[in-house]
Amino acid sequence: MKNLLDTHSFLWFFNDDCNLSNNAKDAILNPENENFVSIVSIWELAIKMSIKKYFFDGGMPALIKTIKNNNFTILRSIKEEYVKIVKDLPFHHKDPFDRMIIATAIHEKMTLITADENIMQYNEVNKLW
Repeated sequence: MKNLLDTHSFLWFFNDDCNLSNNAKDAILNPENENFVSIVSIWELAIKMSIKKYFFDGGMPALIKTIKNNNFTILRSIKEEYVKIVKDLPFHHKDPFDRMIIATAIHEKMTLITADENIMQYNEVNKLW
């Protein structure tokens, strides 16, 4: 299975946060699964770090290193197909980062690991929590 982790999911995983569900943790740790993080999540965190809404010890270089050290693959591009999917998604919420992550999971046929209640409203994407 290919897992795409929502921003909060991979942060909770790295921080061993109790908010991460057992199902999500098991899916991430399953050696038969591949785990991915979107550049969109990294972009979102860069903005939050710049306005002091989020802090990661060691900054962005440490965050990237942590992602790689956990054998997660960074999806480094936003494909034209993702944008087309975003255009047609219902507006259960308006977060542009989440909408692009949803579109990525749909196009790449990945399971989106998320606790976000707004994302749970999208039947178009396979979700796990």
